[in-house]
Amino acid sequence: MPRFPRPGGRANAALTAVTLFALCSGAWLLRDGTTTHFPPQPSAAQAGTGQDGRGGQEARDLAVPALPPSPPRRVRIPAIGVDAPLTGLGLTRTGSLDVPPASRPDLAGWYEAGTTPGERGTAIVAGHVDNADGPAVFYRLGALAKGSTIEVDRRDGGVAVFTVDAVEVYDARDFPDEKVYGPARRPELRVITCGGGWSRGTGYRGNVVVFAHLSGSR
Repeated sequence: MPRFPRPGGRANAALTAVTLFALCSGAWLLRDGTTTHFPPQPSAAQAGTGQDGRGGQEARDLAVPALPPSPPRRVRIPAIGVDAPLTGLGLTRTGSLDVPPASRPDLAGWYEAGTTPGERGTAIVAGHVDNADGPAVFYRLGALAKGSTIEVDRRDGGVAVFTVDAVEVYDARDFPDEKVYGPARRPELRVITCGGGWSRGTGYRGNVVVFAHLSGSR
């Protein structure tokens, strides 16, 4: 099954690979019996170019001051038609990141024991790629391009604006825990769903990960 690391606290320090079944089963494709509707996957052109794999010097130069902590309420990704409410996610009893209910394909989640989007550090947003009835909130995440905008409405009334540095896909066996979940000196965001191939026996074999940095607020 696809694997996710266990997110840590605000510094995202505890990084242990765990299995996350609910996000990556490919229930729609299993029911449909076909892969003709397989979600888009990022091309090599969308990979990071910096030494740290997070977008390079240009992206670092564009960073803006961090925002104070404030829980997020909604995420918007105009380029792929995402406009979704956010729910808080914790950890399951086995230590894996919990997921939004499969019955709510329009809902995304954020790891509420970690960094809030816009705060200094690495904030984590995750959502389903599909459910038994069809595409879910992050079905088109793999089609996102570098330079695209992600907006997060915050409970304090502000909006944190992020710019995408890279969109990458990883096989579960090679998931780069530290790169994805490790602490950051600037405000960064990761948006994660399933991808990396699919089979009837295992579901999705990996994950699509969007790397973005805070580039503005309003």
